[in-house]
Amino acid sequence: MKRQSLQTLITVAAVMVAGTTQATARDQLRIVGSSTVYPFSSYVAEELGAVTDHPTPVVESTGSGGGFELFCAGADANSPDITNASRQMETDEYTMCAENGVTDITEAVIGYDGIVIANSVDGPDLALSIEDLFMAVAAEIPQKGKLVNNPYKNWSEINPDLPDEEIRIYGPPTTSGTRDAFEELVMEAASEEMTIYGDEGYTEVRRDGAYVESGENDNLIVQRLEQDTGAVGIFGYSFLEENGDAIKGATIDGVAPERELISSGEYPVSRSLFFYIKNAHAQDVTSMEDYVSLFMGDQMIGEGGLLQDLGLIPLPEDTLEDMQDSVDERTKLQKGDLEA
Repeated sequence: MKRQSLQTLITVAAVMVAGTTQATARDQLRIVGSSTVYPFSSYVAEELGAVTDHPTPVVESTGSGGGFELFCAGADANSPDITNASRQMETDEYTMCAENGVTDITEAVIGYDGIVIANSVDGPDLALSIEDLFMAVAAEIPQKGKLVNNPYKNWSEINPDLPDEEIRIYGPPTTSGTRDAFEELVMEAASEEMTIYGDEGYTEVRRDGAYVESGENDNLIVQRLEQDTGAVGIFGYSFLEENGDAIKGATIDGVAPERELISSGEYPVSRSLFFYIKNAHAQDVTSMEDYVSLFMGDQMIGEGGLLQDLGLIPLPEDTLEDMQDSVDERTKLQKGDLEA
């Protein structure tokens, strides 16, 4: 009888320790997703850890696509609570979430970003068009009425006004929202004007070494550009602003990648930035409410907010207020809210 009682006590103690560990762990928010949103999310996470009793959230840079895969895999306690994205959730990702029991999601838009084509400050000034970029990156291009494997090796072969430099582009992988946005805003936009590609446009990127997938850490692309003055890189505007002493942005269709021109939409390669909240975790993850409130506050994402210094371009005041209300109310994302 004493042995049974002792065993019972050991079991109860183990459960209590496990429960305490789980409760402590679930006070620590887990965030995944976009490398572009990562600097902003990390800043808010550090601030939360500094000004509250909550542990600093864990923020992982997995890319937008990778973040949605993790976020939508299930609603269990070990799944991510929030995923960052540099594009809107797609309908098939929404369906994946629903099929795995993630059915109560709130979408938060935090501001704007521009996709920058940049090179070393020691390299040539670049004035590119959307079509120039497409011709440099596309796997197949039109010649004499048919599609052929991209033969271009130098920028000057595409456009004689461009430098006689080898085409060498460090860019994001397929899991990145920056890659998705580049394909939509550059490749689709350019190819839709060319009837040979059909109505849906063309987004296949060449694989002959001219385009180098450089992972989810955009800082690595910046480092490569510092070392390789003949190369160009593709990444979010915030990385240009943070590294203006080392790299410079190309004009696109005659428009420079500047904050005001991105915010107005005049810069042709601009996009919105998001994060998505798994509302089912709100009761169990005690830091979620404070993190979301801090992130969505004027002091972070409003005009003159702290994240503006990191390169975030604020929403217009009325749009921001509507978004703050929507997030405060935890408005449930519907499939019809997503672009087809």
